[in-house]
Amino acid sequence: MADPVVVPSISALKSFIGQRLGPTEWTAIGQEQIDAFARATGDHQWIHVDTERAQRASPFGGTIAHGYLTLSLIPALLPKLVDVQNVKMAVNAGLEKMRLPAPVPAGARVRMSAEFKHVREMPGGRARATIAVSFEVEGGNKPACIADVVYLYFP
Repeated sequence: MADPVVVPSISALKSFIGQRLGPTEWTAIGQEQIDAFARATGDHQWIHVDTERAQRASPFGGTIAHGYLTLSLIPALLPKLVDVQNVKMAVNAGLEKMRLPAPVPAGARVRMSAEFKHVREMPGGRARATIAVSFEVEGGNKPACIADVVYLYFP
């Protein structure tokens, strides 16, 4: 994997709009991680945690990761794609949209790509950036998760 794209400052963010970031290296999502996510969130739907039933009754032939589990990888993977320098902090401010076009089967590997879509300068040198992210499943033919995430960058 290549090093993260370096954005030298908050004021330089706009010059990176439209530049593809990534993809990251492949990250495996195993049943143990899915089960831990179910415990953390209280979402114990059988399609995620009951391997025997999922093999028998699921259209996917086994358990799948929670969509929010895939989404939760963004804060861990985004720094592998981009390094915005000279910031005191970056805050995940939410989502503008999110879709889950394809499942992530337990044991599958995913990787993430990103792109700055919009950057709005704010008072005090801050910025609000909308970043399009996309997760692909190894061997899959459509994304598992696409989202526009919003980050606030503080000088």
